[in-house]
Amino acid sequence: MLLTVSKRLEFSASRRLHVDSWSNDENFSAFGPETESRYGSGRNYTAYFVFTGPVDPTTGMLINISEIKDRAGGILRDRFDHKFLNEDNPCFQEPAPTPENVAQQLYRDVAPLFLDTEAQLCACHLTESPERSVTYYSTDACEANYWFGFSAARKTMSPLLSAEENARLFGPATAIHGHNYRARLTFRADRLDDRVPVAHHDAVDECRRALQSELNHRYLNEDVVGLQGRPITTESLASYIYERVTGIIPVNRVRLHERDDFFAESWGNNTIFLGLQAPFHAAHRLHAAALSEAQNVTLYGKCNNPSGHGHRYLTETTIGGEYDSRSGTLYDFVAFGEAIEKSLERWRDRHLDLETEDFRATTSTGENIVRALWPKIDNLVGQRLVRLRLWETANNRFTLRRI
Repeated sequence: MLLTVSKRLEFSASRRLHVDSWSNDENFSAFGPETESRYGSGRNYTAYFVFTGPVDPTTGMLINISEIKDRAGGILRDRFDHKFLNEDNPCFQEPAPTPENVAQQLYRDVAPLFLDTEAQLCACHLTESPERSVTYYSTDACEANYWFGFSAARKTMSPLLSAEENARLFGPATAIHGHNYRARLTFRADRLDDRVPVAHHDAVDECRRALQSELNHRYLNEDVVGLQGRPITTESLASYIYERVTGIIPVNRVRLHERDDFFAESWGNNTIFLGLQAPFHAAHRLHAAALSEAQNVTLYGKCNNPSGHGHRYLTETTIGGEYDSRSGTLYDFVAFGEAIEKSLERWRDRHLDLETEDFRATTSTGENIVRALWPKIDNLVGQRLVRLRLWETANNRFTLRRI
């Protein structure tokens, strides 16, 4: 199992995506029309600094998140926030400040600040717009994400099942309905070359235009030739988009949201994942019995308030396993949701430390909450859980993965 803790920080900056030694055509192919912004274009960036390491059994923390805010926040303030990156940050006088290169530089600047801790920075995720984000890893691998949307109608069903089987499996979703879909295309480089983007703008743009032309404002069961004879499910549609993109440019994986809180992800070779979000409200207090009152206040700050405090927690459960190509499903959607709800039931609208058994002897940190929730869900989905995320706030995220 791999546990990570992520801190979200924001900054604003401008930059120009342009390489002086390239022709105008080469710059346009790599970066798109934005390369013509002579004096730069602006972005409101969001950075996630992702740490991994052992959890201290006394404090229940992998890392003190306030330390991430203080140390990484200083780097952002001094070198990135409200800067024209091409001129104000010497690291971008040669390589263009692409999202990939900015994420890499953030990693290089922040990682050395935590050499005195057992927790180490393992990745930096950077979002520059709703359509564009990247993740740079400590291994020097980099993933570039491109989003696009389309609206379409469908009946959720499989032509390989009988009418009775479809009705039993998909219920009212077998009637015509529609979604505003959001698709994420992820491209990967095992080693980042800071001279070129992971994926060229013109190739990605060709993919998005082709898919939007084919899928947008269509009745998927009848209007899309490539979907004829296939199950019309979110899993099957994600796989279809993966196949279509692969025919144009190599893609690592495709995620398809039919709702903000529900997605299917295709990695090729018939590898499918399903993700579903669910919130719950709860109160708690961060307090370690082995520490003195003064030590608790110093360590946890306002989270040590004797009367407690609370959050609207958000969970995201991702499962994998064997994909049934006949039905087009990975797992029964209703059963998936019920498993999550049952797992959260005893925590919902409770004080985690005072009204549940899970935190009688352990501190209710995000790290411990996500570790306590894992077996509850995993046992109800047949040990098919592959990733579990917990947002304590929009800025603090805890993730447990099966490795």
